[in-house]
Amino acid sequence: MTASDTGKTEGRVARRRRRNHRALIDAARWIMSQKGIDAATMLEIAERADVGAGTVYNYFKSKEDLAIAVLEELMHELALKIEKVTDTFSDPAQVYAFGIRTVIDTATGDLRWRQLLYRSEVIANAMFHQMGPFAIRDLERATLAGRFKVDDATLTWKMATHAIVGVALAVTNDELPDSVVDETVVRLLCMTGIGREEAVDLARRERPALPSA
Repeated sequence: MTASDTGKTEGRVARRRRRNHRALIDAARWIMSQKGIDAATMLEIAERADVGAGTVYNYFKSKEDLAIAVLEELMHELALKIEKVTDTFSDPAQVYAFGIRTVIDTATGDLRWRQLLYRSEVIANAMFHQMGPFAIRDLERATLAGRFKVDDATLTWKMATHAIVGVALAVTNDELPDSVVDETVVRLLCMTGIGREEAVDLARRERPALPSA
């Protein structure tokens, strides 16, 4: 086999791996959306992706790892939807406020999020990386506009992700009432250097619906 032939073979292998990886995430996303992560099985995911049952484990060590990959994709898509809405806002502080409230509501309301909250460290880390570019940017813009007083936007978002996951887990486990979400948003906003009264005002502003796609 020539070097050229080897390159072509490796190219086909890489393409097949990309296709399988994409097909598995798409299949898992559809099935988990229909019946939740707990009820989904790797066999039915493999069948829907049209790959061998054992092939799944060449890409993901467990159903949980596959679910996390799905959730990371959902997080990024949620960030894009939030951006579409907040691009219409004139107040940069409201942009961040809308974002964190939407993330908390999704974490407590979407079954795919709820079933993975017990992996709090993993989910907080995924949120930090997938949504961080948007949230950190929003924190910095609000600070430049004089609305926030944030010295380290990355650290502020890092702390926020852990708080969001912790509160969402407590709410879904019925350890805290749903009403605590409002107070959580206010306190997260106070972390940006604004006073409580201003934080309450931001938290209470109208929240337009997210785009469906």
